[in-house]
Amino acid sequence: MDNGAQDGPTRVTMKEVALRAGVSQSTVSFVLNGNDDMRISAETRRRVLKAVAELGYRPRGAGRPPKAAGSRVIGIMFDEVATSPFAAISIEGLQEEAWKAGVLVEVVMTGGDRGYEAAVLRKWAADRVEGVVYASILTRRVEPPDALSRHRAVLLNCYDAEGRFASVVPAERRGGETATRLLLEAGHRRIAFISGESWMDASDQRMEGYERALRAAGLTVDPSLIEEGNFLPSGGHAATHRLLDRTRPDAIFCANDLMAVGCYEALKERGETVGQSIAVMGYDDQEIAQHLNPPLTTVLLPHREMGQWCAAHILGAPDAGATMLRMECPAVVRGSHFGRSGGSFAEVPGAR
Repeated sequence: MDNGAQDGPTRVTMKEVALRAGVSQSTVSFVLNGNDDMRISAETRRRVLKAVAELGYRPRGAGRPPKAAGSRVIGIMFDEVATSPFAAISIEGLQEEAWKAGVLVEVVMTGGDRGYEAAVLRKWAADRVEGVVYASILTRRVEPPDALSRHRAVLLNCYDAEGRFASVVPAERRGGETATRLLLEAGHRRIAFISGESWMDASDQRMEGYERALRAAGLTVDPSLIEEGNFLPSGGHAATHRLLDRTRPDAIFCANDLMAVGCYEALKERGETVGQSIAVMGYDDQEIAQHLNPPLTTVLLPHREMGQWCAAHILGAPDAGATMLRMECPAVVRGSHFGRSGGSFAEVPGAR
């Protein structure tokens, strides 16, 4: 969708449509492009379509034959793709959304090589791609190459300090809060937390969410209930043993699912029963979570939805300025978050 005016003297813009309907330009773009999965209410869609009709808005190029399916391309540039399943999930989401408009996706992995990034961006400029998604396997601040500014670009799972580019990242703090509130709703009060490596944004932000939820419930953050892990099963296993050597929590919130795997094993070694004597919460919703016994209650990282958002952003109306979207991380409720504290699940906002 183009934010251009119709041909002729009136030149109605998408901004005018958005103002008449009382919505953002992105919402107008999503409605006109038929993006039914954007959770836009029927009333909002009605207002947008009414404003379009009243103003006589026509997008630039309306009435012209579209480009053939497959002749348009979005490029996505990842630093790594093999070290995590989430890169593939993001790419699938991007590809699914782009193909709705007949747009193909080209994927490259750069390894962070600046020279390679520049060469790819030159090629994509020559190819006149629709836009470029600059992506990181880890949620972090990045310094995008200067040549990225020559493209319509968006940052996936990363952000730039200057805010030059629109970006989408998981709402990690809110995800940590959601997970902790779920344990509180199940009746737990002594909730331990096993963090990831402290240099990672995701680890720090998930811990911040954990601490916020405890304070909001009127509970003190107890340092004896916090252990550092390493985002691997070995870290969850060792941290769980250290916790149980000095205290007995009602529940253990692991900052990712792989550490929860190690936590399960350590609890079994100590004669505990997950989901009965001690509750366990994960984070990420990796494939293994649903195959543990009991299945692991966790928090979903919305990488598919983030990829879809990137495609919609590039193919939609240009924004007035760069924005950072923190996408919700909903709970995925299974059986491991119950325990000896009793209680029953009370619905938490965002839970699935």
